Amino acid sequence: MKKFNFRKVLDGLTASSPGSGSGSGSNSGGAGSGSLHPGGAAGVQREEIQETLTSEYFQICKTVRHGFPYQPTALAFDPVQKILAIGTRSGAIRILGRPGVDCYCQHESGAAVLQLQFLINEGALVSANSDDTLHLWNLRQKRPAILHSLKFNRERITYCHLPFQSKWLYVGTERGNTHIVNIESFILSGYVIMWNKAIELSTKTHPGPVVHLSDSPRDEGKLLIGYENGTVVFWDLKSKRAELRVYYDEAIHSIDWHHEGKQFMCSHSDGSLTLWNLKSPSRPFQTTIPHGKSQREGRKSESCKPILKVEYKTCRNSEPFIIFSGGLSYDKPCRRPSLTIMHGKAITVLEMDHPIVEFLTLCETPYPNEFQEPYAVVVLLEKDLIVVDLTQSNFPIFENPYPMDIHESPVTCTAYFADCPPDLILVLYSIGVKHKKQGYSNKEWPISGGAWNLGAQTYPEIIITGHADGSIKFWDASAITLQMLYKLKTSKVFEKQKVGESKQTCEIVEEDPFAIQMIYWCPESRIFCVSGVSAYVIIYKFSRHEITTEIVSLEVRLQYDVEDIITPEPETSPPFPDLSSQLPSSRSLSGSTNTVASEGITKDSIPCLNVKTRPVRMPPGYQAELVIQLVWVDGEPPQQITSLAVSSAYGIVAFGNCNGLAVVDFIQKTVLLSMGTIDLYRSSDLYQRQPRSPRKNRQFIAGLTELNDSPVPLELERCKSPTSDHVDGHCTSPTSQSCSSGKRLSSADVSKVNRWGPGRPPFRKAQSAACMEISLPVTTEENRENSYNRSRSSSISSIDKDSKEAITALYFMESFARKNDSTISPCLFVGTSLGMVLIISLNLPSTDEQRFTEPVMVLPSGTFLSLKGAVLTFSCMDRTGGLMQPPYEVWRDPNSIDENEKTWRRKLVMNYSSSSQETGDHQYTIICSEKQAKVFSLPSQTCLYVHNITETSFILQADVVVLCNSACLACFCANGHIMIMSLPSLRPMLDVNYLPLTDMRIARTFCFTNEGQALYLVSPTEIQRLTYSQEMCDNLQDMLGDLFTPIETPEAQNRGFLKGLFGGSGQTFDREELFGEATAGKASRSLAQHIPGPGSIEGMKGAAGGVMGELTRARIALDERGQRLGELEEKTAGMMTSAEAFSKHAHELMLKYKDKKWYQF
Repeated sequence: MKKFNFRKVLDGLTASSPGSGSGSGSNSGGAGSGSLHPGGAAGVQREEIQETLTSEYFQICKTVRHGFPYQPTALAFDPVQKILAIGTRSGAIRILGRPGVDCYCQHESGAAVLQLQFLINEGALVSANSDDTLHLWNLRQKRPAILHSLKFNRERITYCHLPFQSKWLYVGTERGNTHIVNIESFILSGYVIMWNKAIELSTKTHPGPVVHLSDSPRDEGKLLIGYENGTVVFWDLKSKRAELRVYYDEAIHSIDWHHEGKQFMCSHSDGSLTLWNLKSPSRPFQTTIPHGKSQREGRKSESCKPILKVEYKTCRNSEPFIIFSGGLSYDKPCRRPSLTIMHGKAITVLEMDHPIVEFLTLCETPYPNEFQEPYAVVVLLEKDLIVVDLTQSNFPIFENPYPMDIHESPVTCTAYFADCPPDLILVLYSIGVKHKKQGYSNKEWPISGGAWNLGAQTYPEIIITGHADGSIKFWDASAITLQMLYKLKTSKVFEKQKVGESKQTCEIVEEDPFAIQMIYWCPESRIFCVSGVSAYVIIYKFSRHEITTEIVSLEVRLQYDVEDIITPEPETSPPFPDLSSQLPSSRSLSGSTNTVASEGITKDSIPCLNVKTRPVRMPPGYQAELVIQLVWVDGEPPQQITSLAVSSAYGIVAFGNCNGLAVVDFIQKTVLLSMGTIDLYRSSDLYQRQPRSPRKNRQFIAGLTELNDSPVPLELERCKSPTSDHVDGHCTSPTSQSCSSGKRLSSADVSKVNRWGPGRPPFRKAQSAACMEISLPVTTEENRENSYNRSRSSSISSIDKDSKEAITALYFMESFARKNDSTISPCLFVGTSLGMVLIISLNLPSTDEQRFTEPVMVLPSGTFLSLKGAVLTFSCMDRTGGLMQPPYEVWRDPNSIDENEKTWRRKLVMNYSSSSQETGDHQYTIICSEKQAKVFSLPSQTCLYVHNITETSFILQADVVVLCNSACLACFCANGHIMIMSLPSLRPMLDVNYLPLTDMRIARTFCFTNEGQALYLVSPTEIQRLTYSQEMCDNLQDMLGDLFTPIETPEAQNRGFLKGLFGGSGQTFDREELFGEATAGKASRSLAQHIPGPGSIEGMKGAAGGVMGELTRARIALDERGQRLGELEEKTAGMMTSAEAFSKHAHELMLKYKDKKWYQF
């Protein structure tokens, strides 16, 4: 006999009572173990479950970010390293290289990125932000860090320029001044080009902000400064004066040099391009308005929209490329944003789907004084990134290897599956590759820098995203990459809506009637199910063969029954209530009034969307098996679906909303159960009410369905053969669907229910608080069922009458349906928004042949469990503490042409050992609500552990996941906390304040999965992945790509003797001598402030802490000591040199006066 702990048994009895508020700390049996007592009574032998997970296994860490950078603002490219950087309005920087090389950086200030400049082939990047701060990023590490920052205090930064192989950065400001910053020390030089010295003294107006800076390709000692008002100054850095000035009537937006340094081109606000020659600066050498209408001679061309940027790139063997954005004519206001490519006499206009933010021309050489040889153009749009191939005359675009189209339609829900069957990725890719777009460039993606290795993590991962247009995308997320595998369009099963037909949908949906709300996928059986915002469910089966078939659809009526809530004293209620007296009350409680169409006809039995009735061709992949739609009832639209579950082993799909629950057999295409939430309790009450008499002369408003006077018990009536039509409506044929539908919520309710994300209930603080009142006033499990009817009815009367009890969680599992059952059987766990859990028993035919013909019996078992707050998730563990997976059917192709597969019988995997069905065996059920988690022992229904997760907030997402072959409960709270609890003892393992809920998008898309992975939609265009596994955090560095790889800088072309002789003096220009402190002096301290970054030695000093900090400080001290020793050595050497010189002079002086007498001095 094992050692008995009486105190823990009492704790378990206390925890099992509904009013228990004890935490898991009093229930746990010590670190790493939990003591379970199935019977819940003293003297029962307990089984010890050794828990292997401890807090050392967990750590929160962001891994990688996928998708298009949200609200981009800046673009830069390193032509040697071949990596691309994108800055955003939120202060983020995304650095992209070859597939797998994708790095995310964030400025702590969150200020928008104005401009980015690579230190070409140096592994560094300069960013200029809207808070007038310059930052130097070190890219020679997998996680880039800021080395230095320089904050301008009195001037605003407008433009930056860093010449190739220079360590001096030119910075233009809003006042028109130009400052120079040393990149190595990030200290401002004393050399300043003031605006009033750059322009002529006779000019009375301010030239405006600096919009362009660039050194001359011909002479590095000359700087071209462009001002907003149309003034261009060619500044001689050595003589500190303007060599020439150019004036134009229109404002300047950008400037670019010809590679010979004799000409430059400007783009202007009137849509014109001007070409200037340094030899004749008085007027432009050439002026064109590319998209302006040609006028008669002597008249100025018609103005166009501003040309925001122009690039002038030369080719050795062809005409130069002139590429610009904007400049379209004003007379075509509906034209899309465009990029114009002028090559010789050919003008090509590339229309874009989104506004152009920035573009860059990729050239073969990094040297500005050579033929540029452009080969591609990177175009950064507001919501996309495209690269145009310039080497082909039709200018095709490259196929983008990055997942930049996640937001092609807004993401409405997500699902994440780690360690799924390895063949799935290959199968989905082979199907999806057939539907890829054609016409891409046949050349390799030009942004190919960096290096990436697969790493140690090799298990397959799949992410599924649901979108507002009804599309579903499957992504390969293995090894922290993301690549689209397959796209499914659910809207193809419905008829296209005409303009007038959308009125019936707008009652519940403002727009996007096909938007996906919930996703349920079984990777093993490949059954896929979705629910949409228009109250429909579609079940898909996977096939490798194309078929043409009609789509089977069912219509379900689902309505909420509130008649029994109106009686505060149910004990005194007559068995046959007075219908005439209850009708007005029920109408006032529900707040429902019939919605009458404009034609005066009340809508009834009408779905929101029309399923295609003609045969539909279905390509290989996921093919629609069944469409289920909720319909209007008595002028009230159906309510959106709040929970969804599918069992491939049982062939059953269940879904619920704020009105009730529907269970459908998708093998026989029949409705098994369609019942209001209240009737789920009523049908199982021990004090069963008698069936009501039929209502003949009025519309049925509050009840679930019309009942006849048949003496057949209600339970049997609900479980008749699904192939027979009957009045009850719970089991009907596909041609005669029944059951009831819901009422439309008020605008306040819509914000709580209709906008809720996949598989989770809406925010309902009032209902969650009311759930505390619904706790049953019983102290033992034995008398709970006997007192349930009375206590529930009285407690419900205290709740807000307008609130509905929605179905918020569903779960299929082999379990014990009733108390003290001896064997497990198919069950459906149902969780509600009021914290109640009901178990529905499923009676399936015993053989495969009977499964296709015999009815499935669905019956509420009478088992009830309760928690605080809306129920979010379920899971089960066996007697040894192993996580039990729901049973599933092994996949086989339903359209296979192989005779062996056609005759192949269904193969079910039950996921439990043979000993699990022995008499007296038990299992543990984990239930988590938005307030607490409980672990019950079944079949005794004893609450073993309870943990109040939060009192002041509520849980948004909870999942039972597997990490290191052990199960744990992961929760994401609305206050931003991520919490991990061990199972079954519910001991807290991790509690980190990770991310406050700032957007409903995060709550809608946050999801956990196995192996310590999670994700959420961090912005409308980006997915953020994170890990809560300590092991993955430790190995993350090995999984990330290298941004910098050692590459030799290409040699400059031989300029030739004549060009070297007459090509200017740029090769002899020494910036260090001109801008250094010795010549230029120090800049004013009040002008800019130097801030050491966390990646610099000063930053390391401030950030060091603990043992690693001591080691870092010791290393820094050694470096400083070595530096001081070196300085001392240099001083010593200098003193020795001085001493030798002094000795020499003294010796010479001694020799000079050696032979002289005293009187000769």
